[in-house]
Amino acid sequence: MDVSRQQATVNDDAGQGASPRAERGARARTRRLMLETATKLMQAGATPSVSEVAEAAEVSRATAYRYFPSQAALVQAVVDEGLGPILTWKSSSADPERRVAELFETAMPRIEVFEATFKAALKLSLDQWAQRQAGTLDGEPAFTRGHRVDLLKDAIAPLKGRLPPREFKRLAQALSLIFGVEMLIVLKDIWGLDSRSMMSVAQWAAGALVRAAMTESMIEGDGIAPTSAAR
Repeated sequence: MDVSRQQATVNDDAGQGASPRAERGARARTRRLMLETATKLMQAGATPSVSEVAEAAEVSRATAYRYFPSQAALVQAVVDEGLGPILTWKSSSADPERRVAELFETAMPRIEVFEATFKAALKLSLDQWAQRQAGTLDGEPAFTRGHRVDLLKDAIAPLKGRLPPREFKRLAQALSLIFGVEMLIVLKDIWGLDSRSMMSVAQWAAGALVRAAMTESMIEGDGIAPTSAAR
């Protein structure tokens, strides 16, 4: 995370002025402290508010809200920190199945390390959905999730042009069902798999989906209608 680009526009907590360079340093340290505190709370299973993180970090609420104006903004920042190298993942392979496997190999161990954080973020998303349905969300900004969309589209990028746009999108959507913390919930919490077995199932399913999409496209290209099961 590039905190050096933060604009130094506020004074320190003591109300004393500081040089732009010193302000940038203080702001960076305060933001880092809040992120680290929020991460600890989320890794412990909590979904903290900005006020709760401010209290735990011993930072004034006014200061805390300068950095994170809402719970959604705070949780999103913690999630991005947790994702880390996943967000900049790239592959040099031209084989879509290999690329998907590489993405899973990069992402899933990291997601498992920050499993509690991502589950806490998922809880916030579900809580906000329930509040929205009940009409009680009010003006609270929505916590949005969607990094996996771009990641998976990038993973299967070699198939762009080889698959019709609708089928390309469908493959990315299908892969998203087995990518992310939800996969851990199903395979670890429900099935009781260990990390190695979980990864094996996820990789098998991902490879099967990519091969099925490619096979179906080849069949349709030959003028042979795919079976109903394939659809």
